[in-house]
Amino acid sequence: MNAMPLRWLHRNLFGKPADAALTLVIVPFCAWVLIVILRWALVTADWHILADSARVLLIGIYPVEEIWRAWFCGFVLAGIAGGSLGILLPAAVPLLAGLAGAGLIGGLALLAAGAADGLLAVGCLWTALAAWALLARSFTLCRFAGPVFLLAFGAMFLVLAGPGLERWGGLLLSVILTIATSCLVLPLGILLALGRQSRIGSVRVLCTAYIEVMRSIPLILVVYWIWIIVPLLLPGLPVPALLRGMAGYAIFFSAYVAEYVRSGLQALSKGQVEAAQSLGMGTWSTNLDIVLPQALRVTLPALVGQILDIFNGATLVFIIGLTDFLRSGQMILANPQNSSRVYEIYLTMFAVYFVIGSAITYASRKLEAHLGRGTR
Repeated sequence: MNAMPLRWLHRNLFGKPADAALTLVIVPFCAWVLIVILRWALVTADWHILADSARVLLIGIYPVEEIWRAWFCGFVLAGIAGGSLGILLPAAVPLLAGLAGAGLIGGLALLAAGAADGLLAVGCLWTALAAWALLARSFTLCRFAGPVFLLAFGAMFLVLAGPGLERWGGLLLSVILTIATSCLVLPLGILLALGRQSRIGSVRVLCTAYIEVMRSIPLILVVYWIWIIVPLLLPGLPVPALLRGMAGYAIFFSAYVAEYVRSGLQALSKGQVEAAQSLGMGTWSTNLDIVLPQALRVTLPALVGQILDIFNGATLVFIIGLTDFLRSGQMILANPQNSSRVYEIYLTMFAVYFVIGSAITYASRKLEAHLGRGTR
């Protein structure tokens, strides 16, 4: 057993002369970079800025006296995220224990650095892990998860909207925008995919044109145009910038979801549709009961990965005056007292984006393997 790592190293890193040469160049360089980063992180960096700025990064300009609303939403979002994982993926006890332990260590570190909210962050993580474990082991709970999630998200929205939608910001804004957009783009994408394959020529042409146009222009242009056009279409109704941003994101990403769903529809054999029609099933019932469930099963890993694109694209809402996670970091650095701590702030934001992106990517890959849709 002790020889297994050596065999792996020899086979993958030193199997050929070219591999050995690259290994001898890349490994020392990576080691040098790691040493430089660790030396800076442990000696030079001033991490107390995180204790002073953590609240701005998390909730932006949200009123401090209403902080309980933000933490309530944090626990609700954690439960929804963990429950969604429990529905899609099995819960491995070692993984849950490792994440719980890592979260506790991180929370204690934040608490030691002066961030009193560190233990609340650990509570959010444990809430997500508990929801994951419960729904992964109970099919009965999974059956009621959808309505419960919708009610919880609605309650969270009402609680958080107390001081006004324009006060939302930070990581909380990015997460809420991602979840709301993800819930909107799926039904829109399904309708567009079905419309693109419709036998009605006008519907097919309109859906095809919509999809091709949205896929040909950048997201920032769509968000900006929706922000401008909505007041012109609804002059007497003050639509908050956040809702306009959600509409822009949903309009843009629904075109990509439609293409994913359409690829899943095309992957199904026509024999299943013909068999359903021979049994007397209509077009609506055939699509709803036979075609769509199988198409979504094929495209589900790609749809989960699309959530990562939405989360990363949430940084563009700054153009309509919203304070997202990235903009919150820039606000902190705009303070002359913090202008010399660029690396600490941006490294923290990099770590947060990396952790969330890695979690979504991991869920997508595990879901792909669980559904048996990986490479063979």
